Amino acid sequence: MFGNTREVFVYNKTRETFLSFRVRVADSFSSRLIGLLGKRSLKPDGGVWIVPANSIHTVGMLFSFDLVMVDQAFRVVSIKEMVRPFRIVLPKLRAESVLELPAHTIFRSRTQVGDQLIIDRYEAKKIRESNAELATLAPVMNVTEAVTGIVAGAK
Repeated sequence: MFGNTREVFVYNKTRETFLSFRVRVADSFSSRLIGLLGKRSLKPDGGVWIVPANSIHTVGMLFSFDLVMVDQAFRVVSIKEMVRPFRIVLPKLRAESVLELPAHTIFRSRTQVGDQLIIDRYEAKKIRESNAELATLAPVMNVTEAVTGIVAGAK
């Protein structure tokens, strides 16, 4: 699993806000053990999703972060803002996984206990040929012509 990093995005469906765009999945023994150890900070759109987990420790951490615990259905069961280094977060029995996110993410996204999250990976989508042609012409066309072309192409 070394070198094979997978990333997901986290969206709060209840509040219609994004928590993070590039959350690294830590689902192997070694990746869960390491987590954020040795990191000096998190990128503003980053984080770590520890699966499975229902508690964490911050012994050896160098910075504070926000913590969101979710159940099997991705419903928020616990939140902790600004978890400081050298702390132990006690287990939550209903929690199945833990999101470690940049500080103030919970506040900015207005996430609360009970919110429904969507945690999914990015997927590349193929562009239809007619839409691809329109995309190359869009800079020289005005908005009305582009929309008319898309609607006409869809019929």
